[in-house]
This record gives sequence, C-alpha cells and structure tokens, in this order.
Amino acid sequence: MREFGYERAADVTGAVAVLGADPEARFLGGGTNLVDLMKSGIERPALLVDVRELPLDRVESTEDGGLRIGATVTNSDLAAHPDVRRRYPALAQAVLAGASGQLRNMATVGGNLLQRTRCGYFTDVSKPCNKREPGSGCPAVTGEHRNHAILGASEHCVAVHPSDMGVALAAFDAVVQYETLDGPGELTLADFYRPVGDTPHLETTLPAGALITSVTLPPAPVAVNSRYRKVRERASYAFAIGSVAAALDVQDGVVHDVRLAFGAVASRPWRARAAERALLGGAADGAAFAAAADAELAAAAPLTQNTYKVPLLRNLVVAMLTELSEEAGR
Repeated sequence: MREFGYERAADVTGAVAVLGADPEARFLGGGTNLVDLMKSGIERPALLVDVRELPLDRVESTEDGGLRIGATVTNSDLAAHPDVRRRYPALAQAVLAGASGQLRNMATVGGNLLQRTRCGYFTDVSKPCNKREPGSGCPAVTGEHRNHAILGASEHCVAVHPSDMGVALAAFDAVVQYETLDGPGELTLADFYRPVGDTPHLETTLPAGALITSVTLPPAPVAVNSRYRKVRERASYAFAIGSVAAALDVQDGVVHDVRLAFGAVASRPWRARAAERALLGGAADGAAFAAAADAELAAAAPLTQNTYKVPLLRNLVVAMLTELSEEAGR
C-alpha cells in the first residue's frame, strides 16, 4: 500500500477545496470499498479526506413529497428509516440484501454509488484490465465471465456494477446532488453512470473533485407497492448474479404505473424502460409480464458462460410483477 496522508474535513467547502488542490486525493466515507482497493494496489491515493463527520447524515422529506438522503447516511440507517421502509420498501430491501450488518454499519450512500466492480480481472493487478489500465484489454471476454454483463457491454469491458442500492434508486428516478469548487450541481442517476463504450475507466459523469452531498427520490406513489429481489450463488451475503427492483400500480386489472430496474447485468444499474413501456396501459397478467421482460431482454448479448442470466431475469420479472399485482388486488 502506498503511504498516504489523512485529513478530516470540517465542512463541504473545505473538503472540495482539498481535492481541487490535490488530484491524487480521495474522499473517504465508510471505506468498505476504497480501503480494499488500496490494500490490493488498485487505488493509490496520496491523501484521504475523511467526510464522515460532515452534516450530510440525514434522511428527510422534501417539500414535494419526495425523500432526500444525505451522502453520509449509513446503509444500516437508510434501511431502518421508517419513511424509506414505508414509502420506498424496495430500497430498504435492496440495502439489506447488499451486505452484512457490519458492512452496512460503515458503508455510506455516496460511497455505495461510487463503488467499483468486483470483476476478478479488475481486482487482480497481475492481469490486464481496461477499467484499471486503459488499453490493456479485457480478458473476461474470452475468460471467466459467468457473472458478467449481458446488457450494454462492449468488447472493452463486460464487468457489472455491484450495487444493490443503486438498482432500487434507478427504479425510482433518483437524482444525485454534488458540490464542486464551482458550486453545486446535480445529475439524474440515469446520467450519472457513463456507458461503457471504449472508455470503461471513465465510470461516472461527476466533475473532477466533486463530492456527492445527497440523493433525492422524487415523489412516487407507485413505490409503496414495490420490492427488491436478488439472486446469488449462496445464501449468505454475496454479490448478485441477477436482481430486480419492481414497483407496480394496478387499477381495474390494468397497469397504471410500473417501475423496473435490473442489477448484475450491466456496468450500471439498468433501468428497464422497454419493459415499462410494454406494460403501461396493458393487462396485468403473466403473459403481459413475460412479453415485457422479453422486450427488455431482446437487446441482451450474453457471452458463452452467462446465457443463464436471460431466463433468470425473465423469470424474476414475471414472478415479482405477479406477486405485486396480487398484492395490489387485495
């Protein structure tokens, strides 16, 4: 591990100023991903700026009926918050599915969004990886890729984003607020993550040195009837091989509103827009749910070892929407 300095930020402006003056500095939240990457030599910051004590640790309602989540809110506090559990239950479920209690107690909302892939080639510095060393190649394409992307990938990278929380946030049109030397800004989560293309090392559209300050969820009545389901290779905490965040509003047997997002299938949380369009205004039944899943997965381009993800996601979508439809009818 490279020797590094440590500084505790006193306020947001000061934290941003430090990174503006030192491009080799990094913000430190819970450190559950960054510190691991430092130990393996993937991240080599010269300075860590601790932001845990900044006043960004509240969950509060917005004037329009949405929810604002501070960037340093821990995953445990987010999952336990009564407004999250009542108004966006899929988000609480996603956070609880994401890691053990010890990790949730440390990990922060802002850090969760910025965590790096767990692809074995990325985390092994003895192997080439375009995400770690641009232009070195992506050995996962012809190597081990059982848990890799089936949507939105490219020949330059087939890694998947590991966040469970991000999948639920994507389903509910979350907006990320940040602070820079030039002042505040915001990005929808849809614009927050870059497409892979030929620059997989560029993961987000955050300006250089920006500090995430909060995440806002717009009001979404449909979110009350929502859930998150994660499939993993073992019952204990593990990264997903496929997941779905779903919300459904059915009125008189017709889909009035629906939200769908997939996890572990792309380099970013994948909002299933094609499936949503196929469902809106149509019948809330198994055939329609299956057709909607097929519409989204028509763009899938699985590799030889991860073709199983296509039927897995299809079955997840049908099962979850069926359950949500039945609950709405009670």
